[in-house]
Amino acid sequence: MLKNVQFKIILLFSILGIFLILGMGLLGMVNMKELLLQEETLQNSVQVFQIQTQIQSIGIVTIILLLLYGIAAIIISLFMSQSILNPLSKIMKSTPRITEGKSKRTKKQKEVDEITNAFDRIHNEVQENLNEVQRQKKQIETILLHMTDGIIAFNMEGKITHINPAATEMLQLTQNDNSFNKIFEKLHIDINLEKTIYLEDWTSSEQRIHVGDRYLNILFASFKDEKDRPSGVMAVIQDITEHVKLDNMRKEFVADVSHELKTPITSIMGYADTLLEGEYDKETQDKFLNVIAGEARRMAKLVSDLLTLSRYDNNKAKQRREKFDLGSLVKRCQEKLQLEINRKNHHVECFVTANVPPVYADKDGIERVILNILTNSIKYTPEGGIIKIYVGFVYNDAYIKVIDNGIGIPEEDLNRIFERFYRVDKARTREMGGTGLGLSIAKEILDQNHGSIDIKSEKDKGTEVVIRIPTK
Repeated sequence: MLKNVQFKIILLFSILGIFLILGMGLLGMVNMKELLLQEETLQNSVQVFQIQTQIQSIGIVTIILLLLYGIAAIIISLFMSQSILNPLSKIMKSTPRITEGKSKRTKKQKEVDEITNAFDRIHNEVQENLNEVQRQKKQIETILLHMTDGIIAFNMEGKITHINPAATEMLQLTQNDNSFNKIFEKLHIDINLEKTIYLEDWTSSEQRIHVGDRYLNILFASFKDEKDRPSGVMAVIQDITEHVKLDNMRKEFVADVSHELKTPITSIMGYADTLLEGEYDKETQDKFLNVIAGEARRMAKLVSDLLTLSRYDNNKAKQRREKFDLGSLVKRCQEKLQLEINRKNHHVECFVTANVPPVYADKDGIERVILNILTNSIKYTPEGGIIKIYVGFVYNDAYIKVIDNGIGIPEEDLNRIFERFYRVDKARTREMGGTGLGLSIAKEILDQNHGSIDIKSEKDKGTEVVIRIPTK
């Protein structure tokens, strides 16, 4: 295509040159005609020679111009070919390459874009993972912060890497207690960090200690890094004070039950063997039989109380809730105990201080509670004592208040009077026929009926018992 353009340019220049030369030739021919005319009119040979010379000059000039123009046309065509047409030809030839290059660059750009997008995705995933790790870290820190169990983490050098407030408070640690050895030497625990880490299966990983008024159980466990290499030791501290107290109470309970049963059984066996060994008169036999019967009734009452507590503990106690008038029930309980009141010559008064609405509870259970409280007041108030009973209503609770001027309860015993088999004066209570379970049963019954019992007392000044029972 460019060769055709080059040919057309040369042809154009040649045509223009021919026209120019022809024009100049015509002009020269006109001049020559004029000169010939002049030559015919002139007679002078010199003038004729001059005219002929001019004609020859015009021919020579025309030929020279034709040659020069031809040379110029060739030079111009070569110049245009080198400076314009060849570069255009190269550009046109390189156009497919450029297009191909652009296509290649487009592919490379696509690859770069894909790599960039991949990096963006990886960056987003890493950021999400970091956020998740940070969230889990904060979650674990929050859990450890609010755990009731103490947690201490030690590194391989025995330095603390993490400790929560519960551990600090349980072990009563200070700022100076900042290493494994310092902490457990202070607590008088013989334990070795290296043995705990490397000989975990051969060493004791659990210790029980007594700190202040608390019983603590410490569990040691080694932890490892991502390459399954030992990285440190974790100490978990548990407060087992309540468990120890409950265990001690269980042991005391078993001992008390055994003692309470052993005493009447011993009496029954002793009097029975005495009767079997010889003949006694009617009065002695009746006396011995009365003792045996009394001890048997005492055993029966003890077993009955234990069964009652067991049913309440296992939520198997049968309750029949109903609406009833609390004032009438209190007066009926007073009438049942009138013989004991008269025997000790007590002065008992019952006051209903307000229009008490009916209560909704287990009537038989509440009656048992009232009988227990009134019986205790009668027992532990000296002869001729005063007992006052008030029945009233406060907010949504009906209440019974029993006030006596009996022997009272020492202040140090008030916190334990609801414990099973706990008695302020064991010998005197046993002599009066008590089992030490009455108040425990009363509290269980009131708890089951959403009520409460509160006792205030001073030694040798009397006791005040307040029972509350919801009316709704």
